Amino acid sequence: MPSKMKAVVMDGFGSADVLHMGTVERPVPDDTQVLVQVAATSVNRPDIVQREGNYPPPPGESDVLGLEIAGTVVELGKYVTDWHLGDRVVALVGGGGYAQFATAYAAHLIRIPESMSFQEAACICETYITAYLNLFRIAGLRNGQSVLLHGGGGGVNTAAIHLCHALTPEVAVIVTASSGKVERVGALGVDSVIDYQQRDFTEEVKQITQGRGVDIILDHIGAAYLTSNMKALATEGTLVIIGVMSGARSELNLAAMMVKRQRLVGSVLRPRSISEKAEIIAEFTRAVMPFMASRKIVPSIHQVLPLGEAAAAHQIMEASMHFGKIVLQVESS
Repeated sequence: MPSKMKAVVMDGFGSADVLHMGTVERPVPDDTQVLVQVAATSVNRPDIVQREGNYPPPPGESDVLGLEIAGTVVELGKYVTDWHLGDRVVALVGGGGYAQFATAYAAHLIRIPESMSFQEAACICETYITAYLNLFRIAGLRNGQSVLLHGGGGGVNTAAIHLCHALTPEVAVIVTASSGKVERVGALGVDSVIDYQQRDFTEEVKQITQGRGVDIILDHIGAAYLTSNMKALATEGTLVIIGVMSGARSELNLAAMMVKRQRLVGSVLRPRSISEKAEIIAEFTRAVMPFMASRKIVPSIHQVLPLGEAAAAHQIMEASMHFGKIVLQVESS
């Protein structure tokens, strides 16, 4: 096996123009890892934040971008017994996905169903696991409740919609979306779509819920939405913040929060410990992967681009031109 490999590298931090194909050392798995020949990876918002210099990889992780991979196991660590050479797997990784090979902890692997392509599998980990973790494991979403999802058309948002329909079909799903994406979000079968460019989503939520508010809000906007989110949240509701696209600082009316007994939770996936990620992935595998194997859940893919066009993929995401996931296909040579 070659000691070098092709990967997307960065000429410092900055715009998408810093990304280009290069040659780097092929990673070597430790005793609890496997080496995966990557067939596909995908673009996620944290990749852009890292490219800009604001989201360094956790200690010991690759500097190469990419948080999820789909491919084939080609090397096993000394203590890996549950996986075999040639297994088709998807994995959550702390970095290194934009490359021909990547290492992954054996406990972070998920077997790819025969019914699923590598391109579809590359969409699973960062978005579906994030949505599952925050909606179901943290916020405890259950049938009979209502949920507000911000950013209709994004990867986490489309994944959250799919999960709500499959796991909690009696949940009322309300989504905010830009004017150009309202119809496509509505076609996913949600209960209500709010055009946030034309309407105040807080007032719209009050009308939709007859003044009660929603039980759970999943938000990646951050500061600019905090006050409105808390007003849209029902008594004993939970707001989960998974991103701060609009900024990280805002004021909060603690008195109103106390009176309504609301919860405000901050959540990220990447910095969690190896063991905690393994536990989350195992639960996700049991709860969600049967729906993917039966194709009741099929990831929404906006576009598949060659790995060498990673810069163009980032530009598409930054311009919010996508609906669903942007996948990068990796050539073996």
